[in-house]
Amino acid sequence: MKEWKIYAMLVFVMFVWGANLPILKYLITVVPPVTLTAFRILSASLVVFIILWKMKLLRKPTKQEWKYILLGSLTNVVLHHYFLNIGLSITSGTHGGLILGTGPMLTAISAAIILKYFPTKIQWLGLVFGLAGVSVSILVGGGASNGANIGDFYVFLAILAQVLSYMVVSKAAATLDPRLLTAYMMLIGAVVLVIVSFIQEPGAFTSFTETNPTFWTLFLTSAIICTAVGHMMYNYAVGKAGATKSAIFMNLNPLFSLILSAIFLGEILTGRHFIGLFLIVIGVMLGSGAAEDMWKKQKQKSATH
Repeated sequence: MKEWKIYAMLVFVMFVWGANLPILKYLITVVPPVTLTAFRILSASLVVFIILWKMKLLRKPTKQEWKYILLGSLTNVVLHHYFLNIGLSITSGTHGGLILGTGPMLTAISAAIILKYFPTKIQWLGLVFGLAGVSVSILVGGGASNGANIGDFYVFLAILAQVLSYMVVSKAAATLDPRLLTAYMMLIGAVVLVIVSFIQEPGAFTSFTETNPTFWTLFLTSAIICTAVGHMMYNYAVGKAGATKSAIFMNLNPLFSLILSAIFLGEILTGRHFIGLFLIVIGVMLGSGAAEDMWKKQKQKSATH
């Protein structure tokens, strides 16, 4: 697949993940967070298996591949979604968004240590621009209460677990289609989360019976579009473009969260948000290598004329 198609895919994923943050903030006010997450991921895993069955991509993994699947289930599904939903139920969406914005930097550092992949100087510059853009965008109006500190820590653990899972996806992609890896990871992770939810939130399952059509519309949107399709596409992109390049696009995630929160939740956008947008776009262009590619092509064209 051409690089620009991978990049377009990543921008789409960041848009739906950005939309998922305000959606989750609403959903966890109706159904307790761990129970909601468990059944949302379980629904998503079934959707992914149906899609892969239609695409004729289903197969039984090898013994070595099962190791990656189990490690990915623990990091990408159980720990990431558990801590993210618990954290969002305590802290503010804006603080959660800022912490999620540290993902690209953590991914670059982890890839350098674990995969021995070292970003170029221009990519590091892109990471810095992206992080600056996220900070400017989200740190507007300041202040969460001290009680939110533990929530912030949970969200940080969530993004750290997710970053480590991308190292697993990169390794597994050598033999296992990342979309199939996603399906198995989600199913196993969801089963673990269902067990955890019954222990941690006994009786919370009955909350589903007290919901309305709006809840179910948002629940299915989150499960099918944001989680099933989003994770399938992102893990596929990680397998093709690598963990560090793909992670640069995570800078767009909190930005889309802010814009969609402004549209649907009535939150106010200021000039700083647009400065943040400008920095994030520069960061994505530099960090993904897109700017370097365009510059090299321009130099080649100039040389031939």
